[in-house]
Amino acid sequence: MEASLTERIENLKRERNAVILAHNYQVGEVQDIADFTGDSLQLSQQAADTDADVIVFCGVHFMAETAAILSPGKTVLLPDKDAGCPMADMITGEDVRALKKKHPGAAVICYVNSTAEVKAESDCCCTSSNAVTVVNSFRDAPEILFVPDQYLGQYAAAQTGRDMIFWNGYCPTHVRILASDLEKARQAHPGAPVLAHPECTGPVRESADAVLSTGGMCTFVRESDCKEFIIATEQGMLHRLQTDNPGKIFHSPNEVCVCPNMKRIRLEKVLWALEEMQFEVQVPVDIAERARMSIERMLTLSV
Repeated sequence: MEASLTERIENLKRERNAVILAHNYQVGEVQDIADFTGDSLQLSQQAADTDADVIVFCGVHFMAETAAILSPGKTVLLPDKDAGCPMADMITGEDVRALKKKHPGAAVICYVNSTAEVKAESDCCCTSSNAVTVVNSFRDAPEILFVPDQYLGQYAAAQTGRDMIFWNGYCPTHVRILASDLEKARQAHPGAPVLAHPECTGPVRESADAVLSTGGMCTFVRESDCKEFIIATEQGMLHRLQTDNPGKIFHSPNEVCVCPNMKRIRLEKVLWALEEMQFEVQVPVDIAERARMSIERMLTLSV
């Protein structure tokens, strides 16, 4: 009998001494075969800590770049070379350099959803789970430039009371969730708390019962006595939550909160990546060295 896709992946993983990392927004079948599933901060930490020779990163390009920066001696594979991030593409290193010229002395905090070049021009990275902590670490900075996600930046500013200068970037998937969607979902599922991601717009965050990273959502649901939840983030998160909490029920506020880039990777592409050792993600040494400092500062603050 021919080995199943999963068996072939497991065999190749052992042969290559590989580890499979999957973001919470990946399709269910990919989450299910991953050695570790998590949010961007958790995956950054796992990439830095792994002893594997090969990292198969089931996510989007900036995530694989981050793994490559933190693990220069390892091979990092992205199973679909076209899995990008529109938000990350909304700002360039040149844009950041121009901002810094306009605001000399300002600290630059970049959301991890950014290219290696942008990270290299920044003082510190952050994720949705630690943005408030990172902003608070720059109390002495005369100004803070927050790039590229204006909505995460606005959330961090509200939590810290800090005025910041935002880049006009956003996640095209999260902005498709509307406050009216939450109201309809509440009517359909009375009593179910609404958990919203910080990448959502202000009206959605204000309408939610809690604003949390995907990792924060996992913790909230696990510790809650509630049996139903409305999850205002990319729909792949519902698979992760259902897997971890089989006795609970999860609802998406609409049918369009799906990231097409996150959904590009399937089991076949994971297999092909391991078979052909494709598609390797590399970062130029000079950019990687500078980007590593901003990532490591974030990781230090998140310990």
